[in-house]
Parts: sequence; structure tokens; C-alpha cells
Amino acid sequence: MTDNEQKPESPMNDLNPDQVFARTRDWAEYFDSIQGREPRETVLKAIQLFANEPFESIRSAIDLGCGEGRDSAALLRSGWKVHAIDGHPNGLKRLLARGDLGNRTNLSTQLAPFEGVKLADCDLLNASFSLPFCNPNYFDRLWNQITHSIRSGGRFSGQLFGDRDSWATISDRSHHTRAQVDQYLLPFEIEFLKEEEREGQDCNGVEKHWHLYHIVARKK
Repeated sequence: MTDNEQKPESPMNDLNPDQVFARTRDWAEYFDSIQGREPRETVLKAIQLFANEPFESIRSAIDLGCGEGRDSAALLRSGWKVHAIDGHPNGLKRLLARGDLGNRTNLSTQLAPFEGVKLADCDLLNASFSLPFCNPNYFDRLWNQITHSIRSGGRFSGQLFGDRDSWATISDRSHHTRAQVDQYLLPFEIEFLKEEEREGQDCNGVEKHWHLYHIVARKK
């Protein structure tokens, strides 16, 4: 290549730093940045709601997109049986290395992408900040699986991302309008639903516009 020739332009050049992370899914860096953080508010609300209801045997949860395992650990410490699923082996490795898992015999793990995952029946399906990383071509199928996997009286806890979120411009991300969220939640009794829209930062401190829905809902 001569001095007068230009290098081919990378498609990443047009993206903001937070979008580069979202597109490349640099999960190792992401897991480093969130190490030691507390469980999500939504899973804690679900755990408390279940604690107020009588149950004769151990409850089962699927932690879908478990990441480094902060929510899985909270469920295990609360006496739950947990099947943790993530699409990146680094997340599961970090989960298994945690020192706060409680009864490890109640934990099973699975390496699987959203687009090909198979979900067993459960009392709680938790998906904290993970569902937007499902390719939109597969999202409805995944949501149908989620809905059918939750037993009657069971719950969904987690987040859906809104259509005004910064990452909604990335073609392989799943983002939804409020009307779509309401439609997805028709099989549920909504116990907690907070729509949040704000300027902030991503996990790496990069400026980002957030638009998301925090949800706890009980299957009818």
C-alpha cells in the first residue's frame, strides 16, 4: 500500500464506543467491569414475593444470560435450585468461581446462545439486562419459550430494552415499544413495571441513553 492509498474503512468506525462494545460483545471486559456488583432489584423483588407464598418443596429458577452470576448467587443463597445459562464460557467460569454461591449442589449450568436455547419448566425465569442481546429474528420464539417455561403462578423477572435506547440502532439487538412490552406481558399479572429513560453511562463509563423496562410479573 502506498502513502497515497487509504486503508479500507472499518464498519466499526461509524459506531460510538458503547456501540462497539455492544456489537463486538466483549464479554470478558464487561464481566471485569461489573465484578462485585449487587444482585438486580428485580430478582430481589421476585425472591421476596415468593418468600411470602407457601411452598412445600424447593423452587427452581432459570437465570437466562446469567453473566458472572450475581443473580444466580442470590437465588442459591435464598434456597433455590438454579439452572444458569449464558452464551459465553467466561461468564459461567466466573459464576462457578464465586465464593458466595451457598449450596452449590443446587446449581447447574449450560452454555447456549439465546437463538438456540431450550428452556425447561421453572418457577422463576430471570433475565437481567440480557434479552436485548437476542437477535430480533429469534426474539418472539425466545419469548414464547420463556412464557411457556414458567409454571402457572411462577414469575418472570428482568429487563426489556426500549426502542429509544442508544443500542436500538444496532441491527442485531432486540428493543421494544411500550405497546410491544404490554403485549408480551399479557399472559402475566404485572407486579412491578418501571419504565426508565435517562442519560447515563454503560458499564465502561461511556455516555449512553438508556431506555428500558424493569419487570416482575406473575404467570396467570
